[in-house]
Amino acid sequence: MKVLAFCGSPRQHGNTRTLVDEMARGIVEAGAECEIVDVGIMDIAPCTACEGCHRTGVCVVDDDMTPLYDKIDNADAFVFASPVYFWGPSAQFKAFLDRWFAIVHGPAGDRLNGKKAAVVAAFGDDDPATARHLIGMLETAFSYLGLESAGSLGVTADKLGEAKANTEALKEAFAFGQSLVD
Repeated sequence: MKVLAFCGSPRQHGNTRTLVDEMARGIVEAGAECEIVDVGIMDIAPCTACEGCHRTGVCVVDDDMTPLYDKIDNADAFVFASPVYFWGPSAQFKAFLDRWFAIVHGPAGDRLNGKKAAVVAAFGDDDPATARHLIGMLETAFSYLGLESAGSLGVTADKLGEAKANTEALKEAFAFGQSLVD
């Protein structure tokens, strides 16, 4: 099993990435492969609504998203991880997610059907409802893309390094990774 974990934080060593790293450790320990892609620091342009993807199933914009389409096709499951910014994903992660539109509008638009997808969200307060819009948006996107939801993990982690110090959250992320493989 191959898992692609997409981290949408602009901080390379931030709380979201810490949770993704621990989830990846659980995935690997459960016997699967896991590649982490830091989409939050990649050069991914927003969708231009040109509909060029309707012919090919790949976005016509040539940037850091282009090589990800083959990786997406070859993966069995995904982790979508973003910090919560104003109750939604980071702008970098949203641009990345919008470019998935190309996948379902090409000639092989059903190629994601049945693949698993999980959500990881780090947010800056104690109210778990803070992540509800991000999680809801992704769950709706999963349905649209034909992905099977594998659940979500939301963690309070505001200050840099807070997730790393939260042993309970790290255990949950590890176990969540293992469950994605089961």
